[in-house]
Amino acid sequence: MTRPSPRLLGLVACCALAAGCLGTPKIEDRWTRLDLEAVTFTPGQPLMPASACSVQVASSITYRKIVTGFAVMELRASSSINGAQVVLAPDAPRMRMAEDIDRILPNSVSLGRVVRPITGWDHLIQHFDLGFTAQLPAATDSSGAPVSVFLLTYLGSGEEIERPGQSDTVIVTPFVSTQMEILPVGMPVAVSGAP
Repeated sequence: MTRPSPRLLGLVACCALAAGCLGTPKIEDRWTRLDLEAVTFTPGQPLMPASACSVQVASSITYRKIVTGFAVMELRASSSINGAQVVLAPDAPRMRMAEDIDRILPNSVSLGRVVRPITGWDHLIQHFDLGFTAQLPAATDSSGAPVSVFLLTYLGSGEEIERPGQSDTVIVTPFVSTQMEILPVGMPVAVSGAP
């Protein structure tokens, strides 16, 4: 029995690689990814409607290309989208979660946030430990619809605005995940009496 030559084996291995036999990396390994590492609410969960809270967020960004803009950690409230309609969790399928966050952002209002300028490049991992305060909404809106609350961490472009007599602020336009190849992350927030 003749054995294949090492040259032939090398050629077969190269063809297998070129044909993609080893598979493509998962989207989490190809797109810039945000991750929640720890979240603390004061007072603890479940939170009470129409009350103030403070939020401490430990998160990270793993870059897969050069990205410049702003990182936002934010509590948002929506009466048109509830937690049962979206898939949000640190370990949720990332593409589905990105699409759901893209849908929540224009259909919700901010309750409180923290914004940081960011610049990153392929393989850089940045860690953030940030906090902010928020005012939670009533359990229902003015029409009686239940209000859901979400903690979202996403990236966007922004414009810094100086406000005389007040602290400066940043107007952030969230990046569309599929256009920018960015995977934001989020989670529903338990508010007593909310869906």
